[in-house]
Amino acid sequence: MAHPNPNISENQPVIRQLDDAAINRIAAGEVVERPASAVKELVENAVDAGASRITVEYADGGKTLIRVTDDGCGIAPDDLPLALSRHATSKIDGSDLLNIHTFGFRGEALPSLGAVGRLTITSRAAGHEGAEVTVSGGKMGAIKPAALNGGTVVTLRDLFFATPARLKFMRTDRAEAQAIGDVVKRLAMAEPFVQIVLRDVSGDGAGREVFRADAEQGDLFDALHGRLARVLGREFADNSLRIDAEREGLHLTGFAALPTYSRGSAVAQYLFVNGRPVRDKLLTGALRGAYFDFLSRDRHPAAALFLDCDPTLVDVNVHPAKSEVRFRDPGLARGLIVSALRHALANAGHRASTTVAGATLGAMRPEPTGARVYQMDLPSTGARQAAYDAQAPGFAETAGMWGRVETPPEEVVETQDPAQQYPLGTARGQVHENYIIAQTETGMVIVDQHAAHERLVYEKLKTQMAENGVAAQALLIPEIVELSTGDCARLLDLADELQKFGLGIEAFGGSAIAVRETPAILGTVNARAMVLDILDELADQNDSNILQARIEAILSRIACHGSIRSGRWMRAEEMNALLREMEATPHSGQCNHGRPTYVELKLADIERLFGRT
Repeated sequence: MAHPNPNISENQPVIRQLDDAAINRIAAGEVVERPASAVKELVENAVDAGASRITVEYADGGKTLIRVTDDGCGIAPDDLPLALSRHATSKIDGSDLLNIHTFGFRGEALPSLGAVGRLTITSRAAGHEGAEVTVSGGKMGAIKPAALNGGTVVTLRDLFFATPARLKFMRTDRAEAQAIGDVVKRLAMAEPFVQIVLRDVSGDGAGREVFRADAEQGDLFDALHGRLARVLGREFADNSLRIDAEREGLHLTGFAALPTYSRGSAVAQYLFVNGRPVRDKLLTGALRGAYFDFLSRDRHPAAALFLDCDPTLVDVNVHPAKSEVRFRDPGLARGLIVSALRHALANAGHRASTTVAGATLGAMRPEPTGARVYQMDLPSTGARQAAYDAQAPGFAETAGMWGRVETPPEEVVETQDPAQQYPLGTARGQVHENYIIAQTETGMVIVDQHAAHERLVYEKLKTQMAENGVAAQALLIPEIVELSTGDCARLLDLADELQKFGLGIEAFGGSAIAVRETPAILGTVNARAMVLDILDELADQNDSNILQARIEAILSRIACHGSIRSGRWMRAEEMNALLREMEATPHSGQCNHGRPTYVELKLADIERLFGRT
């Protein structure tokens, strides 16, 4: 170091009171990180004002212009100067900072924006004339009359012009615009009954509409489902499960996608607490924990979850941008999310994502080679059956070369229930001694016999483990692990939970623990490494699934070796028994790694492949 005390000058430091402009610029550094942060604050103000229609416009990624227009209650002319003062707000009275029912409550956003940009507020409240005020670099102008029917228009130009150093850290216009779009979409999900429009007005002209979400109708779940379909896409809405659970004052609602509708990163995880979008490590860890038995480590679940509770049970005043929260009982919130999601996934049964069939059809669809030179009319049902009967003998003669066709006895056909009564249909054949072909009422199903049976065996092993517990093996010489005082206490708090999975630990004096038992199914175990891995996960997610994950990984390998192998010839009754068991077993729609165990193709899609529509 060039100087022993580089942060202290040789002269005695003097404590000074900063002026309001400097204070507001410092506050803006915490609240307004980029244009998207400004959009978030202004849209939240519009929602708090009771707006039913909100329009957001930006230019050049929000660097030169951000305009938010709403039809809310507006601001009276006499209140405009106060609205631009720090810590002035109409949303709380300051008596109880835990009983907060609005997005904003600090009164910092508008003065912070006025300190680093050129801010203009035009507003008209009921019973008042319209008024306008401008703030540039922290200097407020006079209140002027303005023409406005109602609501508020907030215009922010030249963001960070008063703090040029911040401009160097801005990203490209495209990146900033994408961040604005993400913020607007998150807020749109939280308010399905509010119309939100996002427009890019860069350059001259009226601009273009980037995003539009009209106000939804119906009850909360119908409105939320429609809004999520608009924001996240129809595929998410069609392949998601409704979540509705309540426990000890916490109410969880929303939609979570099927495991087979997973993503390569956590970009499709949206979490809200009392309507507020948050990025909370506790909640994302709970979401990951609910799916850990269904997805491999490189896949991530998709979900939009809304956790509502009494405001006194959660502290939202722990982060400048209010993007993190702190629960009074974190374990209760985590347990509710995990149990609700697992219950919904269990009730989904054998259901798999429809996107799997879409990908299959896409792979099967031939490349266009030009205009169609023929047109085939759809045959009648009788003609189609006659054609099938005529083709059957010839098909049966060649079937042995690549696969098998199962033709049940006639007496069985007459008494057997039709295939339409079964969700996965009735087996019609086996190809390459690995894939079962089944016919359903609306199409056909292709089943990977090894992956499907592997999941069935795995679920049976898990059920047996839950009923009988995990066998523990006692160590001849207990292994002593030295830890810090905090880590020791944290681990001992989980001792009862770890004992359920065969890991027996106890205090050994000071900050050491003694590992006396390990899960027998894991064989020889490095107890110290396992304990440290559990502590690492506790520090990262406030909970640990490592031990359970390792045990279930062993069960998965056992299931793999004990299941029907690829290349095994199966009789018709065996194939149908497998289909029936899949229909009755939860999570049978995906294998132990999250891949689909079957693909369902609708007859209409198959006919489109052959140009029959």
